[in-house]
Amino acid sequence: VSYIGQDCREIPEHLGRDCGHFAKRLDLSFNLLRSLEGLSAFRSLEELILDNNLLGDDLVLPGLPQLHTLTLNKNRITDLEPLLDHLAEVTPALEYLSLLGNVACPNELVSLEKDEEDYKRYRCFVLHKLPNLKFLDARKVTRQERKEALVRGAFMKVVKPKASSGDLAASASPEMHHYTPLPSASRELTSHRGVLGKCRYVYYGKNSEGNRFIRDDQL
Repeated sequence: VSYIGQDCREIPEHLGRDCGHFAKRLDLSFNLLRSLEGLSAFRSLEELILDNNLLGDDLVLPGLPQLHTLTLNKNRITDLEPLLDHLAEVTPALEYLSLLGNVACPNELVSLEKDEEDYKRYRCFVLHKLPNLKFLDARKVTRQERKEALVRGAFMKVVKPKASSGDLAASASPEMHHYTPLPSASRELTSHRGVLGKCRYVYYGKNSEGNRFIRDDQL
């Protein structure tokens, strides 16, 4: 069942009434959901897609014993541990989870202050809380990650960041909350300024063939 891009703020009652008894997969992406009230009608769900909504730390799921896939990309989740504890309780069969684009998932796409080490600690903590996961975000869970989660996972807790006054103002208005991996200086369409960013990789052009088509008189 797909109900994508309808700008709904809650799950329509008719959707559960008409489809809840048979739906195995439900896609509610690109809406304005702040609550999942009404999801209890879909007791047999195996896949639930909730990307690009306004779901926050007060997210509550009903018991979904058959759910194996849950994606919550690009929402407003900032506090990781309560979410994981809740999922462990209500989705015991969960194997695939994706939280990309949330503050609770620290990586360089969300904040330039985060790096690969932050993301590794996050994965370790998630696997400590949800040891049955086979995929987390876009990556398959490795055997080495499982071993590390058993030994160190409890010490890898990701602390909820403190919101600044600017963050609070932005979160108050849905129109101001647009997730983008681009630096802030390059987000305005009317701005044509160059943007300087940091990169871990250096390209030396050793294998480039771009110059082979340039004649000497064009240099």
